[in-house]
Amino acid sequence: MKKGNMYEFVDIKWNPLAGECFHRCGYCSTESFKRYPGCKTKYSGLPRIDENQISKNLGKDKFVFVVSQNDLFACDVKKEIIDEIVYRCRKSDSTFLFQTKNPFRLHEMLNDILFPEKSIFCITLESNRHYKDKMGFAPSPFHRYLSIVDIRKEFPKLDFHVTIEPIMNFDLKAFVEILRVIMPSQVNIGADSKRNNLIEPSKDKILALIAELEKFTKVVQKSNLKRLLK
Repeated sequence: MKKGNMYEFVDIKWNPLAGECFHRCGYCSTESFKRYPGCKTKYSGLPRIDENQISKNLGKDKFVFVVSQNDLFACDVKKEIIDEIVYRCRKSDSTFLFQTKNPFRLHEMLNDILFPEKSIFCITLESNRHYKDKMGFAPSPFHRYLSIVDIRKEFPKLDFHVTIEPIMNFDLKAFVEILRVIMPSQVNIGADSKRNNLIEPSKDKILALIAELEKFTKVVQKSNLKRLLK
């Protein structure tokens, strides 16, 4: 059971996508950063390329988290924007992490865009339950699951992670079964860090989830999960 920073393997968090995220999740960390004028300017308005970031040198043999403060595959991000960002990734000999709450759109792009060979695709599933007031306009966890199953059928060799953050209360048996079908190479688990009044699971329930997941995949705990495991 590996503890520490969920993304300790990341060398660069690269954010060439500006604009407000369509999902508007109730716990969004990017929204909290808007207290800073520069972040408010960048993450307001329609999705667009951040010209200051798009030309950033991503180096060689790095692990790059692409669009860590937004969702590259939100339904209102134009294909041309996604194409430009992925094109820049292909010019660097690094490993790229693409994370989304909209795997349906990701599936579309996998058929239309050539992603770098060393790409990892990560899906956020905070729970198997749909807490609409906190999950905003993102697809429900069940619809995300269905989309991932479709991707798995068409692209069985893709490397998939699942991120359960911020973890919300769940149904243990159903959630484990969903994750077993997805069969991610890694599951990252983290808790709410911004006091967003989420409905959170008990310590025993989290430990039971971790124990079940470790039977078939690698589990990485984020340091903020410690609050729920005291």
